[in-house]
Parts: sequence; C-alpha cells; structure tokens
Amino acid sequence: MPTKKKPQVTAAAVRRGELLNTAAEVFAEHGYNATTVRRIADHAGMLAGSLYYHFDSKESMLEEILRTFLDELWGGYDTVLAAELGPRETLEALVTESFREIDRHRAAVAIYQKESRQLVAQDRFAFLAESQRRFERAWLSTLERGVAEHVFRSDLDVRLTYRFVRDTVWVAASWYRPGGQHSPEEIARQYLSMVLDGIAVRGTQHEEHSEKSEHSG
Repeated sequence: MPTKKKPQVTAAAVRRGELLNTAAEVFAEHGYNATTVRRIADHAGMLAGSLYYHFDSKESMLEEILRTFLDELWGGYDTVLAAELGPRETLEALVTESFREIDRHRAAVAIYQKESRQLVAQDRFAFLAESQRRFERAWLSTLERGVAEHVFRSDLDVRLTYRFVRDTVWVAASWYRPGGQHSPEEIARQYLSMVLDGIAVRGTQHEEHSEKSEHSG
C-alpha cells in the first residue's frame, strides 16, 4: 500500500511559528494592552513593518496563539472524556493533560489566565467564553459522577472543588518552566496525590509515627 506523504513544513511556516512563540512570551510578560507590534518585532529581531508580512495585527497573533492552545487542550480532553474511564481516573487524566498543555503552551496559558476576562467582550474572542463553558461542564460532570458513584465524598461541594482544582492547576503557568527538573507527568502525580489523598499523615501512619517518637524519647 502506498504510504501517505507527510505534509512539508515550509520555511515561512516555521518562521511564523517562531514569531507566534515570541509574541506569546511578550504578551505573557508585558500584558496584551501594553504590547505593541514594534515591541514584538524588537524581540524577534526584525522591523515592525516586516512583521506585517506574516500577520495583519497583534489581535490576529493573539487569536492564533489562543486558538492553537485551546484546540490542543480540547483534543486531549476529548480523548480523555471519550475513553469513559471511572471518575477518579478521568480526573487524574484531565489534570495530567492540563499539565502537559502548560508544558507545551506555558505563555499561552498565562495569557489566557490574565486576559480572557477582558477579551471575551470582543466578538473576535467569543470562542474563549464557549471554551470556558465546555471546561466547566467537563470538570463538574466528572466530580458529580464521582460523588454519585461514591468515589468522592458525599459532602463534597463540587462547584467549590472545581474552582479549587481549576485555579491550582492553571496557576502553575506562572512558575512552571519547560525542561525543568520535573516532567509535567511527575508534577501531575504530585499534585493529584495532594488533591486526592491530602498532605496529612493518615490515622495508622500517624499513630505509628507517634509510637516511634515516644520510644525514641
């Protein structure tokens, strides 16, 4: 059978990707409103006029940055949700996928966190509001299913839990740096351990530790 040819990546496409990465870092560091096309061009080592060869405005750059991030995020989320795992396994997989996206698109996540509330008022960025609604439905339904199936505590406030999980996952974009000591999967495991099992020593372990402390004293 003939093999499919991989689509060729042109030099222009590579350059476009590099410019978007540069723009994302500048937007994340300085804020969208404070960032000018000239500032992006300066960071890219080119004239502002040359940047317009690739993009017609900073708005179009930001839109492509955010759409690329969200398209990848939902590609991963939809795969997890379609797998029909148990609620705990679904939660674990969603958290892991979230940290992978922070690893791939750290600057875009930071922009999304800082700017989405203001951007959604613009028709061009209405897709952000729809993504937020989908995100909330996915997480709340997973938590509600966990409570119904007695996997999560019956007294759990699912909306408060959703907000806690959402905020503590995505705030990692403010400190996470790709290529660091821990992989996104390792960070997700540690995070999940704290969220699902807590940080306090459990009853029997605590008693054993207390007994050892008394004997050593």
